[in-house]
Amino acid sequence: MTVRVVMYSTKVCPYCMMAERLLKSRGVSDIEKILVDGDEGLRAEMIEKTGRRTVPQIFIGETHVGGFDDLSALDKAGKLMPLLQAN
Repeated sequence: MTVRVVMYSTKVCPYCMMAERLLKSRGVSDIEKILVDGDEGLRAEMIEKTGRRTVPQIFIGETHVGGFDDLSALDKAGKLMPLLQAN
């Protein structure tokens, strides 16, 4: 897949690791990680783009998916693969 997946993350976030594992299990080979720990500018950018303060914040193409719980719910509803393939 060549879909662009961007994930705002921190180095030690267990939910970020679970999100990465789920995405990779669905065929995503490249996840662009933006590490916000220690960089208030990047954290502010994430909050401005998403309206949320927690990581991970995941974008598939131009679509803001949300965090791990949102990603997992999309997957369980059968909507993650179409999103990954549509972009």
